[in-house]
Amino acid sequence: MINFKNYMKGKKAFIPFVTAGDPSLDKTEEFLKELIKAGASIIEVGIPFSDPIAEGNTIMEADIRALSAGTTLNKIFDMLKHFRQSEPDFPLVFMTYLNPVFAYGYDNFFKKCQDLKMVGIIIPDLPYEEKEEVKKIASKYGVAVISLIAPTSKQRIKMIASEAEGFIYLVSSLGVTGVRDSIKTDVNGIAKEIKKYTDLPVCVGFGIKNSESARKMTEVADGAIIGSAIVNIIAEHKNDSGKYIYDFAKTIVDAIK
Repeated sequence: MINFKNYMKGKKAFIPFVTAGDPSLDKTEEFLKELIKAGASIIEVGIPFSDPIAEGNTIMEADIRALSAGTTLNKIFDMLKHFRQSEPDFPLVFMTYLNPVFAYGYDNFFKKCQDLKMVGIIIPDLPYEEKEEVKKIASKYGVAVISLIAPTSKQRIKMIASEAEGFIYLVSSLGVTGVRDSIKTDVNGIAKEIKKYTDLPVCVGFGIKNSESARKMTEVADGAIIGSAIVNIIAEHKNDSGKYIYDFAKTIVDAIK
């Protein structure tokens, strides 16, 4: 079983997300490097999709910007190939939907992932009951299919956690992605329940907006996943976002030490 504990090096994980191609793929590569420099543990690279059902307006608009700029899956692969020349081993995971993977062909897609040293993939619209057909091929190429557990998953936690790999993506709130004023879910209780059935890291996403909310989440979980807050920076500063992303990411890393 693939376990991402090694990538965390005994520390709480900061897992940022960026949409590939927003505002351009050259800039995405720059942003990845700024996040690594700031101390990210693992980075989620979002593959833009025209119907991202788990996303709020922030990431949906980033997908639109990226697709309008001509971003395609093959161009993302080319960008990551170039990125690997300077960062050969940093752990990256894809965040995408089932349609782009299916359309590309499971075997072709995961072979590309292996070539690019992608260590995992998150597919929010992949039902647990249908995961095996993807997992079987992903496993052949050493890619973890990361499971999501939501506040509504209570009766299914044992089933999902006991078969999970990589890390557990604990969804903090019902609804779509986006920053939230507060997280009212009993994240501590759900994380404890998950840990009865797996020794994988449990990382919390959806709604974490700043260093304070990241610190609170990592008091009860193994890591914080932050997407919309970073995408908001890119929406505001566009090509000049690199330094702002670094500064924001550094506050998160310092807060969860």
